[in-house]
Amino acid sequence: MRERSTPPRGTERARKPVVKPHRILDCVVTADGRELVLSQRGDVFRIDIDRYELMTSRAHGSEDELARLALAALGPHPAPRVLVGGLGMGFTVRAALDALAARPQSAVEVAEVFPAVVEWNRGPLGSLARHPLADTRVSVVEADVADVIASGAGRYDAILLDVDNGPEALTLDSNGRLYAPAGLRRLHAALTPGGVLGVWSSDDDPRFAYRLRETGFTVATRHVRARAGRGARHVVFVARRP
Repeated sequence: MRERSTPPRGTERARKPVVKPHRILDCVVTADGRELVLSQRGDVFRIDIDRYELMTSRAHGSEDELARLALAALGPHPAPRVLVGGLGMGFTVRAALDALAARPQSAVEVAEVFPAVVEWNRGPLGSLARHPLADTRVSVVEADVADVIASGAGRYDAILLDVDNGPEALTLDSNGRLYAPAGLRRLHAALTPGGVLGVWSSDDDPRFAYRLRETGFTVATRHVRARAGRGARHVVFVARRP
């Protein structure tokens, strides 16, 4: 009988690593009839909208920079009132709280249109950003941030918007009203003199920067990384009310 030959060392086919599938933790339907899904693979969480990846816990550097850049532009206000539009996985709220660590009298109001997202942040997502909703400076309003802004003239020193993929309506069709000229005027009116608006975007949008200037803001466009020092490039628009 012929002996089975042994392949030379180094020629054995490498075993492919087993990729675990995402495990769906929850799924809700939005007012527009879209599916908002929270899933987990290993220690990584992901939120999808109609199977489009909206955010992942692996990459939140640009969300952190949204808060850091906007509050740095605000300057040494002793007790700023900050509105965060879009809770996501809590990273922007956490970055805002950390930036305001030396100002215990500050207040951070979070407007989140999806009650499920608030529930997720009080549950499985809470530890990702060190439970920002447990901070006594934070209050949560389960409402469309556009409605909160419309009823808050002169109320906020800073507004941080991360409700979509940028100045467009992806998650909810109604988000489009935030970025239209009338919506930008309401944002301008909701800020105190010298107040700052920060808007997260996946891409640059010169037309949006132009509309901000037409509304009366001074605008800086900052390019930031999705992950600390690496990853995809995102954009933060920092707009100040003179």
